[in-house]
Amino acid sequence: MEWRLDRGQIEVLDEALADVLRRKTPAERIEMIAAAHRTARHLIAAGVRQQQLDRTIMRLLDLPA
Repeated sequence: MEWRLDRGQIEVLDEALADVLRRKTPAERIEMIAAAHRTARHLIAAGVRQQQLDRTIMRLLDLPA
């Protein structure tokens, strides 16, 4: 199997996972989306905090950012 990492790549769900998702209620699906959104926001916030920390360290060491 050849793996591609471009915009033309379409990922297909495993049939077992698709079946699990089909059995979920609309409320369960919405909660899954909300949880994914919360996770994404946490990851973005962590990335921003890390960038700020890196800039602060660079300033303290008087190095170009």
